[in-house]
Amino acid sequence: MFEKFFPKKWHRVAVSVAATIIAVYAIVYIDVVARARHAYMEGEKYWQWHEQPSLKAAFFDEKLVNEKTQLKKRLDKGKISADEYDVRVEIIEAGNQREREESSIKYAYVWYKTAVELFSPPESKWVKLSRQKMPLAKDLWRKELKAKKIPFEEYMLD
Repeated sequence: MFEKFFPKKWHRVAVSVAATIIAVYAIVYIDVVARARHAYMEGEKYWQWHEQPSLKAAFFDEKLVNEKTQLKKRLDKGKISADEYDVRVEIIEAGNQREREESSIKYAYVWYKTAVELFSPPESKWVKLSRQKMPLAKDLWRKELKAKKIPFEEYMLD
């Protein structure tokens, strides 16, 4: 049937190559837009945590419980010793505490910046939204650093 529409072999090859190129570009476009959306949504999550620290605390409380539960299961099955369990619990708790202390608005800025710098072109809806929110997040981060009296230079924020 393909031969009916394209009787010459080079026509069939050219159409096949063109169709393949179009398909690859479509797949790449969909992937890049999906990644931009993910980066924007992560930025939104961290922005929300900045505005509502209780959501951040609840997230890390749940994460800590889940990690300790998984570790306890390994201890109960005899896959790790009690000493190793204690050490790993300390590591998990320290990591959890460090993550809680990190600036949420800093991460919002980084995620928006990621969407803009890594996933454009194409200039998708998510890139445009990230481009709008990025300077606002950076300004809030700057204010947060000043409020905490953390010295910084402007180049450190990029």
